[in-house]
Amino acid sequence: MAFPILATLVVLIALATLVPLSQRTTWLVRDLDFPRLQIAAVALAVLIAQLSLLDLGDYATAILLAVTAACLVYQAWWIIPYTRIYPNEVKAAVSSDREERLRILTANVLAPNHNAEGLLALIREHRPDIFVTLESDAWWQRHLDTLEGEYRYALKCPLDNLYGMHVYSKLPLEDTAIQFLVEDDIPSMHAMIVLESGRKVRMHFLHPAPPSPTEHDESTERDAELLVVARSVADLDTPVVVAGDLNDVAWSTTTRLFRKISGLLDPRIGRGMFNTFHAGIPLFRWPLDHLFHSKHFTLAHIQRLPAFGSDHFPMLVELAYDRRHGAAQEGLEADAEDEALADEKIAAEPVRVSDVQVRPEGRQ
Repeated sequence: MAFPILATLVVLIALATLVPLSQRTTWLVRDLDFPRLQIAAVALAVLIAQLSLLDLGDYATAILLAVTAACLVYQAWWIIPYTRIYPNEVKAAVSSDREERLRILTANVLAPNHNAEGLLALIREHRPDIFVTLESDAWWQRHLDTLEGEYRYALKCPLDNLYGMHVYSKLPLEDTAIQFLVEDDIPSMHAMIVLESGRKVRMHFLHPAPPSPTEHDESTERDAELLVVARSVADLDTPVVVAGDLNDVAWSTTTRLFRKISGLLDPRIGRGMFNTFHAGIPLFRWPLDHLFHSKHFTLAHIQRLPAFGSDHFPMLVELAYDRRHGAAQEGLEADAEDEALADEKIAAEPVRVSDVQVRPEGRQ
């Protein structure tokens, strides 16, 4: 009786593992990038059950064991970098110069969630230099505006379509832009923030729409927006930060391609997954909210903050500008195949690298 049940589970695990190998952009394929941790956990449980319940001398059992183990190893390959057993991609900060630090809070508020005071309390407690909210509408803007005495610089785009966005900063913002790079109702925000030292950092805040049965059948819009921004910041001499709810997991093929093309680093590598969604369902959580940065920075602090009623946890990251120590940091590198794939994905939508607000004189 155990064999047919376990065999069926192995078939499902194998399908969930093999289907994402396709480069098809349909939501049903790409959404299987998300639950790699859960698939790995199921594969491990099935493997233990096979070792406990089946005849290990049987040829069919050997096949099941081999397939299950292969799936487990493959899924683990994607997620192990987001555990503490993997080397840190970003060095821990050694400089204590506060004027060269940048403290950033990101929060997808969930538009129907009206616990504004919960988020405001977190902002007052953790005192970020800059914070960005996603899904924030006019109601949220009225409450966020109560912080304008301290956060004097802002970009505001209240929308009722779950893609509103707001940025509030204590530090001056220059060269600001609210853009609709790929879709007419999906904004992104771009600015140069001036640190207390006077150093300027290029900031990009993104929230592309996901591939899903209720949004887009394909991931082409999301992929194009991520990769056109990646292209725009590649080889910049200016320090760069890209943050937001990318509606993609940290270990997906698209996010890895973003890291390869942009050259940006992921401070979670070697430190943890920092799963931010879904705040209300512990068994089904994955890292959807991201912050990537250039080699100019090392990491002073990273923390997932407590829930405040949204389906996302907020994230807090503090970066320390330290070009000397940061220069030795190594991220992913793109090869010719990666470059061609990025070009193909960008070309699928009516957007160009020159559309993104980046100063060309900042390139190396």
